[in-house]
Amino acid sequence: MAGTFITFEGIDGSGKSTHLRLLANFLRDQGMDVILTREPGGTPVGNRLRAALLDAREQVDPLAELLVFAADRAQHVRRVLRPAIAAGHVIISDRYADATVAYQGAGRGFPPKLISEIVALATEGLKPDLTLLFDLSVSESNTRTQRRTNGKQLGDRLDSENAEFHTRVRDAYLQIAEAEPDRVRIIVTNRTVDETQEELRQIMIPFLRSRGHVCNANC
Repeated sequence: MAGTFITFEGIDGSGKSTHLRLLANFLRDQGMDVILTREPGGTPVGNRLRAALLDAREQVDPLAELLVFAADRAQHVRRVLRPAIAAGHVIISDRYADATVAYQGAGRGFPPKLISEIVALATEGLKPDLTLLFDLSVSESNTRTQRRTNGKQLGDRLDSENAEFHTRVRDAYLQIAEAEPDRVRIIVTNRTVDETQEELRQIMIPFLRSRGHVCNANC
């Protein structure tokens, strides 16, 4: 049985990383073989690239940013994602190619054709089986980011972009969801953690069962 590839996407502060960890722990408790990863930084090479890309003190040219994210993704696909899928795992990634469409395409303004070509090159056509898009307003995103950094510490370099940038990113994510409703499910995050987790479980368990993944009798 081939594995299942799931991605979590969303603007900063949307809660996707927290919910990814909570959901993975739940699925493991149900007896499923789950691997967590992320972009950038899902490989040792990627971790080093991540440190440079997201350092708020670095001045990274937009084209360099786009190409380094693509390099990280190429390494991730070949060294982590494809082997895990071939081995039959459930693999959940904190961001993937949709992030490039949203951040470097809409956010930075690179042409869609260029973004499409670079994504295709880096991914070799590998697409997620399911994407959960965590959506919230840009103003709430900013509030959560400020709370996370105590209003003092530097966030990452993308955190520090202005509201117009993050609005373009959010709009691009919603356009992806509209264009691919069979793959992308929107998760509204203005609720409690428990309420959001319950929705995620209601989505994930039937989906994984339909793909042949077996859980214990409690799920």
